[in-house]
Amino acid sequence: MSQPAERVVLVSGAARGVGAAVAHRLADLDSHVVVNHRDHPGGTVEATVDSIATRFGRLDALVLDASGGLPFGTDAGQAMRVSRDEHRTLASLAMPLMSPGARIVFVTSHQAHFFPHKAVPKGYTAVAAGMRAGETALYAMRSQLGRHGIHLSVVSGDMIGVGHPSDELADAVVNAVTTPHPPGVVFLGGAEYLMTA
Repeated sequence: MSQPAERVVLVSGAARGVGAAVAHRLADLDSHVVVNHRDHPGGTVEATVDSIATRFGRLDALVLDASGGLPFGTDAGQAMRVSRDEHRTLASLAMPLMSPGARIVFVTSHQAHFFPHKAVPKGYTAVAAGMRAGETALYAMRSQLGRHGIHLSVVSGDMIGVGHPSDELADAVVNAVTTPHPPGVVFLGGAEYLMTA
């Protein structure tokens, strides 16, 4: 009989890019990884969480890949639904399966993390606003997460192409899931993101 995986992790946005890279890295580290993405047939977040509850009875980490492959020029309503509403719903549904010491890791871009205080590329405003709203919604849940002993980390990197995941970003997300005492916010890259736009 095989031993159960060390941790059970749900990675949203795992169809491609950073989410897929994170899922592969975590699977190599004795984690049972459940993937979810918005185009998955029948893959509602409710069904995914119900499946995790039935199969494992617990969830040790939830990775919310805020970029989710939204292209430049995305409609503002869609950006809010994907990056704020769906992630807030998923975090709320997952919380009852999470024990003290569990993690939620929110993946974002510097352009979204500092929105609206820094300029964003043309066509990226709705995406940045949605991602920033998603991060803010999770921060608003911190007291509830804290009561359950769930740690929230935000990993912020530079914008990357969907087909070209950043190894540094994927590694930082995995570290936030696996390290004993992860920081609340991780900034990747040089200090240029702190400079005034």
